[in-house]
Amino acid sequence: MRIPIIAFLTLAAVAGGELAARAIDRAIVKGEGTAEALLAQREEDEVIGDKLTSNPPSLLFAAESRSPLTPLNKGGTRDILKVPLIKGDLGGYRLDYKRHLLSVPVLNSHQSDEVSLTMEDLPKSDELAVAVEVGAEQRSSREALSLKSDRHKDFTSVLPTPAARPADLEVPQPANSNARQLGGTLQISQAGNAEGVYVAEVKIRFVNSRGEAVDKKGNPVEGRISEDFIRGELKLKAGDNYSPEVVRSDLQQLQQLGLFEKVTVSTEEAGTDVSVIYNVQERSARSAGVSASLNDDVGVAVPLSYTDRTFGRTPQQLSVELVPSLRGIEYDVEFVSPYVAAEDRLGYSVRAFGDRRISEIFNKDIDLPNGNRVREIRMGGNLRFTRPLGDWRSTLGLNYTNISTRDRNLNIARRDELGNPLTFSGTGVDELYTVSFGAIRDRRNNPFNPSSGSILSLSTEQSIPLGQGNIVSNRLLANYIHYIPITLLGISESEALPEMLAFNLQAGTVIGDLPPTEAFRLGGRNSVRGYDSGDIGSGRSYFLASGEYRFPLGRDVGGVIFVDFASDLGTGDSVLGKPASVRDKPGTGAGVGLGVRVRSPVGLVRLDVGIGNSGELKFVLGTKQRF
Repeated sequence: MRIPIIAFLTLAAVAGGELAARAIDRAIVKGEGTAEALLAQREEDEVIGDKLTSNPPSLLFAAESRSPLTPLNKGGTRDILKVPLIKGDLGGYRLDYKRHLLSVPVLNSHQSDEVSLTMEDLPKSDELAVAVEVGAEQRSSREALSLKSDRHKDFTSVLPTPAARPADLEVPQPANSNARQLGGTLQISQAGNAEGVYVAEVKIRFVNSRGEAVDKKGNPVEGRISEDFIRGELKLKAGDNYSPEVVRSDLQQLQQLGLFEKVTVSTEEAGTDVSVIYNVQERSARSAGVSASLNDDVGVAVPLSYTDRTFGRTPQQLSVELVPSLRGIEYDVEFVSPYVAAEDRLGYSVRAFGDRRISEIFNKDIDLPNGNRVREIRMGGNLRFTRPLGDWRSTLGLNYTNISTRDRNLNIARRDELGNPLTFSGTGVDELYTVSFGAIRDRRNNPFNPSSGSILSLSTEQSIPLGQGNIVSNRLLANYIHYIPITLLGISESEALPEMLAFNLQAGTVIGDLPPTEAFRLGGRNSVRGYDSGDIGSGRSYFLASGEYRFPLGRDVGGVIFVDFASDLGTGDSVLGKPASVRDKPGTGAGVGLGVRVRSPVGLVRLDVGIGNSGELKFVLGTKQRF
């Protein structure tokens, strides 16, 4: 018993410092003291919490536990953890963990270098591996001991020692050997490889449109939105174990706020732990736009738009779109107060709209008796509430829409030139009072720019028999998108326009009354490219499938090869007046083509060239991906 004690004290003397350990009380070793004192000493030395031993060990290290599982006491300190350094059976509870790391400081104010000595793993023994660190700065022995179970991934084999690790920086710097430069953005090691690692800190880093955290003068990019507000919306907190599922949920929450153009996640090493960084690109506080258009319906129009993302309190927003023309004015005004996770505050939105369009159902050279094409005028509004339900984001809506069919001069039109009715009520005006419910399950890796994962949306909308038409119906919709990353070209590391396969499946049906203007329109830029909108058919039900191969062509340019297919499932004749059948629409169609995607200051611009069954080329110019 004296030999290990003498050896231990000799080691401490050679190190020139103090060990956070103590030998057995000398009075007891010499046989001095009462039986009560001996019993009290043994009870004090027992490791009660973990029941590591039923017998007092010969020597105990006593230090403050730095395990994240140990609760803080008042004043910010943690409970003292006593760990037996003995070999063999530890009593009633055997250790199942493959590695336990104990960091014990050997303090010496004269030491100028820091070293780290770590014993080999002992997978077949109940011994504990001990790491002895000699530090240049004197620290309290009560800060030294860290015991982590295998519930935290051990990064000691892949991360540098504290002496070799650079200090954390607030501007993007290479934090480890995995740091890399992508598209002007210094991306630190992908966060996905840190699963299960203890999170030391969660940082918010504001970046510009190029993903850079510093401006042209080298100053850090400053954010308009409070970092505390952003952190409040995150589930991932310092002290948690890193989880890709939690990070993905955080990105979804940040996206639905509508305040950010893009958010990415990276990690920095913090000893054996990691710091998680949310790289945030804000949208502008306010934006406005003006343009001009010319079409054969309204003539010259001047679309105006304004969005205020500082309206009211964060993150409430107001958007206004006005399209004045020689034929009137169209409008779309919406106020949005999204769901706020920090306060569990219900999200809601209020919208009012009014627009006119050439009918995509009553087209194909069958017009009104006066020779005018059919116009659809829609006016209405809705009130919607949003909040998460488990893994789903749900929306409940109250909706009103007034739909009328009119000629060029906005006179009510009841029938086309063949005498077929244009509205369900037969008066030229239908009114829809509906209650809608939708749910979205988002499993994309990043909703701002997905490259893998999927998203599923389901919705139902029940009409209430009020107003003109007394319409009673239920509209059911399903939409599924799946992304698969691939490396056919070997350049899949493009961050902005990565190489992938993307698939989209949609289906829908209407049960009950169906106004002709509410039939599903097939064909067009958001349906089957290679057709004009509604040229394939209009039915009570539909199915649509699309596939795209997306690949990078450069830093800000990508290409797309696509194929689309849609069918009304033979339901065209079930629509009142059979608008698709009398206009000889096929009901089924497919299109293939090529496209280009370009990153620009106004967002992603897409140009698609599609060819349908008829062999006619159609061009589509728009913004954002097709899905």
